[in-house]
Amino acid sequence: MLPILDVSDDLLTALKNAPQVLLNAPTGAGKSTRLPLIILHSDAIDGRIIMLEPRRIAARTVAARLAEQLGEEVGNTVGLRMRSETKVSKNTRLEVVTEGVLTRQLQNDPMLEGVGLVILDEFHERSLQADLGLALLLDSQQALRDDLKILIMSATLDDQGLALLFPDAPIITSQGRAFPVIREFHPINPNKLFHKEVANAVWQLLKQETGSLLLFLPGVGEIEKVCRELEGTVSEDILLCPMYGALPIKIQQQAIELAPLGKRKVVLATNIAETSLTIEGIRLVVDSGFERIGQFNPRSGLTKLVKQRISQASMTQRAGRAGRLEAGVCWHLFSQEQAQRATQFSDAEINHSDLSALWLSLLQWGCHDVSQLNWLDTPPNAAIAAAKDLLFNLGATNKQGKLSSIGQKMAALGSSVRTAAMLYKAQQSQNREVIQLASLLVAIIEEPPRGFESDIRPYLERPTDSWCRRASILSEQKVTAVVGRNLALISKWLPTLLAAGFPEQIAKNRDNQFRYQLASGLGASLNESDPLIGTSWLMVASVWQPESSADARISLSYPVEIEQLRSDCPQLFMTQETVEWDEQKGSLLAWKRLQCGQIVVQSERLNKPEKSEIKKALIHWITQNGLMQLNWQEEALQLCIRCMLANQYFPNISLPSFDDESLLASIDEWLAPYLDGVTNKQKLLNINLTQLLVNRLDWQQKQWLNSTFPTTYHAPSGSDVSIHYALDKPPVIEIRMQEMYGEKQHPTVAQGKIALTLSLLSPARRPLQITQDLGAFWQGSYKAIQKEMKGRYPKHLWPDDPANTAPTRQTKKAMMSAK
Repeated sequence: MLPILDVSDDLLTALKNAPQVLLNAPTGAGKSTRLPLIILHSDAIDGRIIMLEPRRIAARTVAARLAEQLGEEVGNTVGLRMRSETKVSKNTRLEVVTEGVLTRQLQNDPMLEGVGLVILDEFHERSLQADLGLALLLDSQQALRDDLKILIMSATLDDQGLALLFPDAPIITSQGRAFPVIREFHPINPNKLFHKEVANAVWQLLKQETGSLLLFLPGVGEIEKVCRELEGTVSEDILLCPMYGALPIKIQQQAIELAPLGKRKVVLATNIAETSLTIEGIRLVVDSGFERIGQFNPRSGLTKLVKQRISQASMTQRAGRAGRLEAGVCWHLFSQEQAQRATQFSDAEINHSDLSALWLSLLQWGCHDVSQLNWLDTPPNAAIAAAKDLLFNLGATNKQGKLSSIGQKMAALGSSVRTAAMLYKAQQSQNREVIQLASLLVAIIEEPPRGFESDIRPYLERPTDSWCRRASILSEQKVTAVVGRNLALISKWLPTLLAAGFPEQIAKNRDNQFRYQLASGLGASLNESDPLIGTSWLMVASVWQPESSADARISLSYPVEIEQLRSDCPQLFMTQETVEWDEQKGSLLAWKRLQCGQIVVQSERLNKPEKSEIKKALIHWITQNGLMQLNWQEEALQLCIRCMLANQYFPNISLPSFDDESLLASIDEWLAPYLDGVTNKQKLLNINLTQLLVNRLDWQQKQWLNSTFPTTYHAPSGSDVSIHYALDKPPVIEIRMQEMYGEKQHPTVAQGKIALTLSLLSPARRPLQITQDLGAFWQGSYKAIQKEMKGRYPKHLWPDDPANTAPTRQTKKAMMSAK
């Protein structure tokens, strides 16, 4: 008997009495393949049931098994709805959905009319769509449907996060059904080739144990390498079955099914196989301990594929696959210490993903601030800001950040924001073939081919059945390979369609080989064996950031003629007249440039630039290179320091800010008016900065500053000695010791708040003593200096009581003569 049956009554009771219920049920409990039918046949729910699965293969398998228990085909009582496949009917009461389907259902019908329960399965995977779907469901539940029920199911619930979001939700726990698993740690040598070490471990375990084996690897590249390595090692009775999301469904299904009689299999999978699916015949697991995730960079707008250690929860899930059907063995290819150091749970996808589609969904929902919804993890501000910029650049939002009419139509297309912009552009043409071409293009971008050639044309000419099927759904008309072979159509429309979705990814060759500059300013490169190497201009449809490369990698592109693109898409180009500083010549140069984003397409010198442009160029150059490019005399530097100290010690006194950041921010006020006629470096250096900066102070401020932070110290001898101020230490004066005779109190500035540092000098102006307590010096270490100086400078006065001796600037003989 399935363990979920032991808690099914408690769960049904919870669903009747609570709006949200949490179910913690380990692998094999029957929560996905049995519980939904129990709920369906009970009186706990009034209406249809929607169950969200995070992966397509899981959704298809779960739907099939649920329907099989009813003796039906999928599409009757149990339906399936996913991106490229829909099997539902008027008799459907339980829909298994995936990806963005739930979000689109909510957008089309926020009340979810006729739906009584939404189940979020395998929630611990924390997919972006699951987090978004939950946030929208809670909003609908609170504002529109207080009778709607939400059931969150997971094998490893993050109780702390969910308990905060659902403090009153009942938690139902099933013990699950699992056979014992022997977990062993077999660290592989990090200095040897990863795929060879993994393949060797797999073969060792296969020789020691019976049954089929499930191998967890970080990504497709590792799967292919390990598979090739094993092909020359394993015996003929072992089948090698790769399994990852981009594979055709039939191949994935072969990996799930039981191996033929007399055979056993090795399933090489990504973390797609961690949960949901029962892979028949598995009693051995080898866990590499790694996964590969997409890490979105809001600054570049690119996603980097990062290989990282899995969490402890993932380790438990992976090991558990060995005991789903019988007692098993799991080898972890890392040390027990590494396992203990791993994080407890995997990071939610929302924390490291491109959130442009999420933000488009929120705008469509009517939210203009993420704080309007309840989240387990609030979407990061930087990613939301990047999403806002992208949507505005694609025309989906207006200057106020609200959804435009274009954005509303893009949101309804159920695609990523970039591909939605392409589809919208095609629909505007009202040309059937253009819409088909755009749909096929989107299908290829959504499931990109794996290969070293980036040219998209061969894929358009020979599209797979999967691409054609997806394109047919998007265009609502049958799409075949014929549309991709229409050269005239492609030549005319492909650049325009790509520009609609990827305007900042137009690329110009910068070395006549494989390196390019994108219109966004980023660097990108082709694979070094790509046939498009050296092509002058490319429209880039897919670009990603490798783990170990400064440049992004172009994986899908199309060669274009820039003049034709300028004619077809004039909005992508702008003409600018700029004046720039020539560092080598120390003078200004004026240019008229045609630009595509950050790329200069054409440029010509201008002989007589406008004065306003000259001034703007100078300001820009100084802002970029820093204020030290100006001629900072000591007097100007001291003025800035005195004002900064004044603001520090007297915050209630209102003085302008003189730090670099503030001066740069206000450069148009204090410097720009004095730049008329400045056309070269020498004229720039002739500017009297002290006077410009003093002009920022009014008369009262000048008087107060000169009184509180004076530039000179009036010594007892009558001399005016310069005070040198600094931000990180007390101000200093340098003065002969004889000139300080008779001074009993140590001199200060800032109304007594700051003691001056006295550098007391010999008659030859050599430092004798540095002090911040003159009275203590006269009483203390002066005696030793007096003894030495009497011998070295006998002509000068070295009294026994300097504090009560008149100061002097003369020798003893001169003093006598003066009398």
